[in-house]
Order: sequence, then structure tokens, then C-alpha cells
Amino acid sequence: MRWALVKVCLAVTTMVVVAFAVPLGLVIREMASDRAFSDAERQAAAIGPTLSITADREQLIRAVMSTEAGAQGRVTVHVPGDGTRAALEIGRPRATDGEIAATRELGRESIAKVSGGSALMTPFALRSGKTAIVEVFVPEDEVGSGVTAAWIMLAGVGVALVAGSIAVADRLGARMTQPAAQLASAAHELGEGRLDVRVPESGPAELEQAAVAFNSMADQLLQLLANERELAADLSHRLRTPLTVLRLNTASLGSDPAADQTRAAVDQLEHEVDMIIRTAREARPQATAVAAPVAGCDAALVIRERMEFWSALAEDEGRGVRVAGVDRPVHVPVARADLVAALDALFGNVFRHTPEGTAFSVDVHGGGYSVIVLVSDAGPGIDDPEAALARGNSGARNGSTGLGLDIVRRLAEDTGGDVHIGRSVLGGAEIRIRIQLDGRRSEQGQRRHRGSGRRGRRAVTRAAPGRSRSGRP
Repeated sequence: MRWALVKVCLAVTTMVVVAFAVPLGLVIREMASDRAFSDAERQAAAIGPTLSITADREQLIRAVMSTEAGAQGRVTVHVPGDGTRAALEIGRPRATDGEIAATRELGRESIAKVSGGSALMTPFALRSGKTAIVEVFVPEDEVGSGVTAAWIMLAGVGVALVAGSIAVADRLGARMTQPAAQLASAAHELGEGRLDVRVPESGPAELEQAAVAFNSMADQLLQLLANERELAADLSHRLRTPLTVLRLNTASLGSDPAADQTRAAVDQLEHEVDMIIRTAREARPQATAVAAPVAGCDAALVIRERMEFWSALAEDEGRGVRVAGVDRPVHVPVARADLVAALDALFGNVFRHTPEGTAFSVDVHGGGYSVIVLVSDAGPGIDDPEAALARGNSGARNGSTGLGLDIVRRLAEDTGGDVHIGRSVLGGAEIRIRIQLDGRRSEQGQRRHRGSGRRGRRAVTRAAPGRSRSGRP
């Protein structure tokens, strides 16, 4: 396309230059000829007054020599004879007698082609009534004086215009083809699996729109893949709740072979779930989807239902349980399934990472702009809260996948809230979840949901060593 544009500009510019330069060159040649003959007319007119007064040879010679052309030998005066005087001829004649006679008969000036140039013949009336002819020789080089230089200049200007148009067309073609080439290269790279490739949004308006559409498509592809992998990881993590129940129940089956096989099967199933979670987490691209609005749910009702489920296990292990603030509806802008997954992740952590008999509690506090859910326990606590909140950094000891608290954090940040880990009044860990009600997003949540292909959510993930309590997930 670039070379085609250059050829088009070359053809158009060449036609324009030829259309203007050729007529202009002819006009210049005609002007040079007119200038030469006009000068010859002035030279002949300078002798006219003398001819009108006298036909004396000496006087006419002085008049001829006083002119520039006469001094150069290019003026000839033809004076006809009469009854008292013979014909007189001054200078070197170049026109033939017939041409001179024809001019005398016409009574007006004429031009005759002669050897080496042209002869301008101008008639003048004498006192005797006869007509004298003043012949001025105009050399060929004087007729074309300056024409060659003017044509060379015109040719140079034409060549410069053509070269300039080619250069401009080449730059314009490069401006058009470079974005197209970048778009094609990015499409090939995207097809080869480089999901972070993007196209500079520059160039002509149409190509810029194509680049914007390509980048939007690539971002959407990253978001879809991120959603798919996170969904696989999160759904797999939700399986840990029934697995925890199974593992706790198998502890009371005794030591017979069937019980041992059941415990081994539960351990194998838990191992496979962990492998699915880690595989999905490590393979996910560095981008996240923009959160869609949800209908919300009653947090108090969900907490009461989940506590009824976990209370049976707590009773078997001798754990004290306290629930507060769930006696009235508390609406939150969170999907019910997501809230259930977050609560199960927190309660599962308590049962998995604290000794049997450790008490825990759940408190709900509602306000004008947010709802705070506190999950506290009387266990040993968490030494590195920041690392505990980083997705996938729990360390893989004791079956931890590092997704539990990340599920809770993402649920809070999707509403503009946050998660804080501290020391509870029971002496152990306290997980404070703040769910925003007015739709505002926190700065961290905004960064995460913009889905940048270069940073993504990994921008808030830091490498950390294993945690105390086996790195609570």
C-alpha cells in the first residue's frame, strides 16, 4: 500500500508539472522572441526621423552607427532612387530584393527568415514620396536568449516538486502502513498465546479505531480467561468446606480398615482439590474482570444459616460459639453464593488451623455507609497479616492453598470495602470485613478491576514466607 501511494503521487505530480511546465516554457520562448524583435523595432525607429528629413548618405551612416545594432553591423538602409538621385543602400543586406520590394508595396513591417536568424524590415516615407526600408538583422541566439536557462530552471523546479511529492507520499504511506503492520503483528502474537500484547492507538482515524477495538478485544479475552480460572479456583476452594466436615467426621470412625480407607480417600480428594486450585491460580493471566452489579442478600440471614451448619461441628469438637448482631436484616450488595463462600472459608480456617476446643465468634455491625463482619477466635493468632491476605502466598504446608482469605478480600473490595487482620478480644485472630453500601470503590479495588494487562491483581501480591499456624489461607 505504501508503494502504491508513492506511485499514485508520482503520476499525479508528474502530470501536473508537465501540464504547467510545457506551456510555461513555450510562453517563455515566445516572450524572448518578442523581446528581440521589439528591440529591433526600436533600433529601426531610431533611424526613421533622419530618413524623414534627408536622404544624404553621410547623414544616414551617422544615424545608423548611432544605434547599437548599427554599430554591430546588423542595420541596413534601403533608399530607392528618383529622377535626380540613384538608389542608396547602407550596410550589409541580408533580405532578398523581392522581400524588400514586397515590404515596400505592403507599407508595413515584415519579417523574413535569413541565414543565421531573421530580418525585420520596417518601411519609412521619404520627403520625395518614396518609401525607404530599414532592415535590422536579429540573430537566432538573440531570439532564444535566456530560454535555455529558463527551461533548465523549470525542469529543476519540476524535478524538485516530483521528488517532494514522493517524499511526502512515502511519509504518509509509512504513517498509514506502520499502524497496520503493528496491528497485524499484534494479531499474530495474540494468536500465538501472548495475551499481554497491545497495539499503540495512533495513526489515521480508521486504524486508530481498529487499534482501540483490538486492545478492547484483548482486554476482554484476558478478563474472560481470568474469570474462568478464578471461577475454577474458587469453586474448588468451596469444596474444602464439605471436605473439612468429612475429615472431622472420619476422626470419630475408629481405627478399623474401613475407617482408614475412608480417611485415606478424604485425604486424596482434598489433595486433588488443592492441585486444581493451585493449577488454576498459577495459570491465570494477569487481569481481572470488571465487577458486575449484583442484587445483594441479607447478611444476617446467611450468617445464621452458616452458623447452624458449623455449630454441629463446633459442638463435636467442644468449641464455644457466639453470634451477635444477626437479629435483624442486614442487606449487603454481595451475591449470596459469594458471601456463603467467604464465610465458609473463614469458619473452615478456624476449624483447620486452631486446636479443638478453641472458641470463636461472629459479630455484625451495621452503619449508614458500611456493614462490618467480625470473625474472632481464641487461637494463636496470625503473625503476618499482610502476607496472609496475599493471594497464593500462604505456603503449601498443612494443605493451605492461599485462596481462603483472598476470596474474603475480593468480596469486600468488590464493594469498595476492605479486610483487616488483627488481634481479637478472645486472644486469637480477628478478621474484620468491611462491606461498603454506597457503591464507592476503594483505590485498591479500582486498580484491580481496571484489569491492566501489565499489572493486574498481581500488583497487590507480595512474596512472603510461610505463616504461623501453618500459614492460614
